[in-house]
Amino acid sequence: MKLDELFIQEDSTILEAMKRLDVTGQRILFIAPEGKLKAVLTDGDVRKCLLRGGKLTDPVSQAANYAPKFLPAADRGRAKSVMEQYSIDALPILNRDGSILDIVFGTGLDVDTRKKAEIPVVMMAGGLGTRLYPYTKILPKPLIPVAEHPISEMILDRFSEYGCQDAYMIVNYKKNMIKSYFDDLEGKKYQTHFVEENEFMGTGGGLCLMKGMLHNTFFFTNCDTLLDVDYGDVLEYHRSHNNVVTMICAYKHFQVPYGVVEMGENGTILAQQEKPELNFLTNTGVYVVEPRVVEELEDGQKIGFPDVIEKYRLAGEQVGVYPINESSWMDMGQLEELEKMRRKLEGKV
Repeated sequence: MKLDELFIQEDSTILEAMKRLDVTGQRILFIAPEGKLKAVLTDGDVRKCLLRGGKLTDPVSQAANYAPKFLPAADRGRAKSVMEQYSIDALPILNRDGSILDIVFGTGLDVDTRKKAEIPVVMMAGGLGTRLYPYTKILPKPLIPVAEHPISEMILDRFSEYGCQDAYMIVNYKKNMIKSYFDDLEGKKYQTHFVEENEFMGTGGGLCLMKGMLHNTFFFTNCDTLLDVDYGDVLEYHRSHNNVVTMICAYKHFQVPYGVVEMGENGTILAQQEKPELNFLTNTGVYVVEPRVVEELEDGQKIGFPDVIEKYRLAGEQVGVYPINESSWMDMGQLEELEKMRRKLEGKV
């Protein structure tokens, strides 16, 4: 990657920055007129700006950090200690006139800036996976391989990297295959517990089977969603806002490939727009949930978890959103998305 690919203009929009972050695969951009460091913009800066009411059309100057950490070239050897001290995963190296010579990334120095979560994970793993038929005629969706491992294993492995050592799987369809796989799985860094659902209760209804089992805040996830996100930071955000439920959402960007026409009365053209762009937040199917939500579920009720959230929202309870970039979300709920996920994990995208 060329250094200037990580540069962005100060008057660029938040949306343009998010697109650049997606393209580069990095979590940081630099405002550097004529190559001289002025400010940095991380995905966390973008998220904080949006959470305090910023818009996608706002300039990046409203989100950027104008007091960034850096090192002169002569002190490059201190990069690892500085990154660990300030919990940052990228550090610009400057020459004498303030121009950026290089960027040191924590991934190359084995610097772990992730925050620990250390709470249980509950996975909905009992669905029929009808959108992935005919694969799911043979295998349950949680065991469909992506790259070299089943998707559910990859999801739980990622949670375990943040200290989550207890995994509960609500199973139903082909449950014995799922139980056998995880019981025989060697080297996993978490304990798996199985909750059997005898009839399909929906993504929310299945949770009522866990009454009395969860005494702490927990992550709740579908079995087909893989996120590249700092789960420790998500948990910290959830707790700092006193949320009952926090939904992790990804910004999606679509461009309609046609001219769009709005028709008025008597067949007149009211408005028209050439290839409009649409931007909106989508539910990734991953949440942080307080244990009382489980205890307050109605026994035997078939309900989706978004409907559970809506009940709390309408009751005036604190429910929130943790936004992430589109590139941080991989979903395999449909065959086309499954192939995209495989290509991305194999480095072909």
